[in-house]
Amino acid sequence: MARRLWTLLLWSAAAGAAGATGAAGAADMEDDDSAALALPSAQVAPAASARKTSLTLEAVETAAAQLYGPEQEAQRVSADARYDSAVATGWRAIVAARLDADWANRFDTLQETGTLKEAYLSWQPQPSLLLDAGRINGRQGVAYGYNPTDFFRTDAVRSIVSIDPNSLRDNRLGTVMLRGQQLWDSGALSVVYAPRLTDHASAAPMDPDIGATNARGRWLVSFSQQLATDWKPQWLAFGGEGQQPQLGVNLTALLGQSMVAYAEVSGGRSSSLWAQALDLPRTDSWRSRAATGLTYSTASKLSLTLEYEYDGAGLGTIAWNAARFGALPRYGRYREYALAQQDTATRSNLFLYATWQDLIVRHLDLSAFLRQDLADHSRLPYLELRRHWTAFDLALRWQDAWGDSTSDYGASPQRQAWQFVIDYYL
Repeated sequence: MARRLWTLLLWSAAAGAAGATGAAGAADMEDDDSAALALPSAQVAPAASARKTSLTLEAVETAAAQLYGPEQEAQRVSADARYDSAVATGWRAIVAARLDADWANRFDTLQETGTLKEAYLSWQPQPSLLLDAGRINGRQGVAYGYNPTDFFRTDAVRSIVSIDPNSLRDNRLGTVMLRGQQLWDSGALSVVYAPRLTDHASAAPMDPDIGATNARGRWLVSFSQQLATDWKPQWLAFGGEGQQPQLGVNLTALLGQSMVAYAEVSGGRSSSLWAQALDLPRTDSWRSRAATGLTYSTASKLSLTLEYEYDGAGLGTIAWNAARFGALPRYGRYREYALAQQDTATRSNLFLYATWQDLIVRHLDLSAFLRQDLADHSRLPYLELRRHWTAFDLALRWQDAWGDSTSDYGASPQRQAWQFVIDYYL
């Protein structure tokens, strides 16, 4: 029955989408890149006549060398559907869902995972007021590789289909919440309350998994105000059951016509990630998290970003070396916990990100990044070449893990991997 419900959801969300094109999908990606340079803002509901439905089908073939054992092959077929429509004057309905079917060793073993990304109603009683209720993927932050003010990111990823940070932010569970947004010409105020619904997370393939995102009550207040030309900071306060309030700020600034500087910072009293992962006694103290960087863009559509990432709750160099050369079960639990929280396992990282649209020929795009752990100097490079046509894309992806078998990135069971990707837009 659950599988039938997911199938019905995906196909109902795709109804009427046959007129959409792959060019629209490429335009969406360009919007995502440009949006990363701007501060988050409230979403303004479209006019009553607006309607948007889309369905993306994806097929992936993976060949990967393993840290231990022979090379493995894997296959994946995914359906990603979104329905966004005005249902009455001032009302919108938004549903977004994803279904991933993964096979190992040439369609030998099947694993299915459903992700209900969003399902909510939005009401706009006044042009400057928005009220939303339901499951919402409330993303925050201006950084590229690490978002310390993205407070609802924890335990939200059910299926990692790509290690690209944009994919991890988009292909995740939304949180059931009530959200109100007040807009004015120079700023916005947003108030969010996410109630505790159940503390039982589910590993069932087609479960909505409310327990992953609503295991405790949480709240978020964000405020942005234009202070000067090209200077519109956003302040945030976040809290919930069993934790101290956290404060955050997002800033961007133009440094000439080609350079953008940004900073994303959060801080508050909390335990270390190590204590949280191993259920040790709480030792709360003030801990800060930050991601700050520069983005340089050229007239040839090349964009380069260098970002420094700091996680005050992660392990410093001495503690990290003690953990990775100590008891492996504790080290493994810690790594799994940091991944689920979408935090960095160690205290400091560098992130270099590049995109190049229309590389060599039109509609051929390059995206690449390199992560470097500053505690053990392990690295994670990633590269994607993507060619756009009218109704589909072809992409080639490559990633690797550089470092010894106990390092942050070198400990990944999957070493070098190649992926051939076909995306078809309906």
